Amino acid sequence: MTPVLLFGLAALFVLLTRRRTPGGRPVAGATEVAGAVEVAGFDPGAYGLVPSAELDPGRGGPPMRLLRRKELEALADSCLAGGWRAAEAHVAAAGEDWDERWSRLDFLTRVAAERDEWLTAWEEAGTDRCAAATVRARLVVQRAWEARGGGFAAQVAPERTAAFRAQLAVAHELARRAAESDGRDPGPWVVMVAAARGMRLPRRRFRELWGEVVARAPHHVGGHWQAMQYWCAKWHGSDALMLRFAVRAVHGAPAGSPLPGLYLQALTELELRHGPGGLPVGRRYRELLPRVAAALDGASTANDQVPLLRHLLAHFALLSRQPALALEQFRLIGPWCGAHPWSAAPNPVRAFDHARALAATLTGNGDRDGDRNGADGGRAASGA
Repeated sequence: MTPVLLFGLAALFVLLTRRRTPGGRPVAGATEVAGAVEVAGFDPGAYGLVPSAELDPGRGGPPMRLLRRKELEALADSCLAGGWRAAEAHVAAAGEDWDERWSRLDFLTRVAAERDEWLTAWEEAGTDRCAAATVRARLVVQRAWEARGGGFAAQVAPERTAAFRAQLAVAHELARRAAESDGRDPGPWVVMVAAARGMRLPRRRFRELWGEVVARAPHHVGGHWQAMQYWCAKWHGSDALMLRFAVRAVHGAPAGSPLPGLYLQALTELELRHGPGGLPVGRRYRELLPRVAAALDGASTANDQVPLLRHLLAHFALLSRQPALALEQFRLIGPWCGAHPWSAAPNPVRAFDHARALAATLTGNGDRDGDRNGADGGRAASGA
């Protein structure tokens, strides 16, 4: 794999994990809102945790297996050298595992972002029109966001907004053509769902697109994440609509799926928007976290999103006064602390280490107040 591509993928990971509030402030950690707890003399080994000296802020989870990394490097090199047959075979090998197929299309989109002559050749060959067109549509969506830049809508220059929407319309049309070439694949419809919020599609039209996704893959993880973004208050929904969508995903997810992790991402959206005080309260929300934990335990260990979700689970378990649940996540996470929310702190290692010390201390103390009072991490989400 070329150094440029490696740098690009690394930069993408950093951007995804170093999220901050709209005002630029780091998100408040669980240790800042759970109350002052004495953690002096904390011995990680006594709780089955790795030593503090071994904590690694450079990663959110264990490194990719060497064989897998070499396979992806060879695939990227083949594409960047002008070939496309290896890319087509890579996608075809996923069969009708639509989450896996989406993950492979995502990787190819990132490769195409470096150089896309091979993608053009693949499109011209016409051997798998759906896959090639889906990668192209995803690439156009990515470039549309690059054209827009960051910031809220009022902060984006009109010409950037116009370029953004024009490119999303192109991506939508490419995805529609991809869908026509293979009626089974939900991927093109997920691209249309992703473009919908920037295109300002009305809710009725969005629900029609979403219906096409779930008709093909009812529990598509990437599709659910994109749809949840549409229902966020910052786009075309509200805190209540977003939370309701995420909760339904938890209850409807099949065994072995990491889809319940969507609830953690919804909580993250609420916390980024309102702070810890904006998180939902009540037993039914508190009890969702152990359910999410069970889902992550049953998900494939090869899923690289699971370790990142465990960081969020540990954080929100602490906020909801479930320290034993948080402590178990810290044991499973191991030494990796380069993920949200710790990466938003000035010192991720210190934030992570203090949070797990807090979890261990509260678990050792029985967290009697939390067990008696239930979740009190913050006010109920507006309208939820």
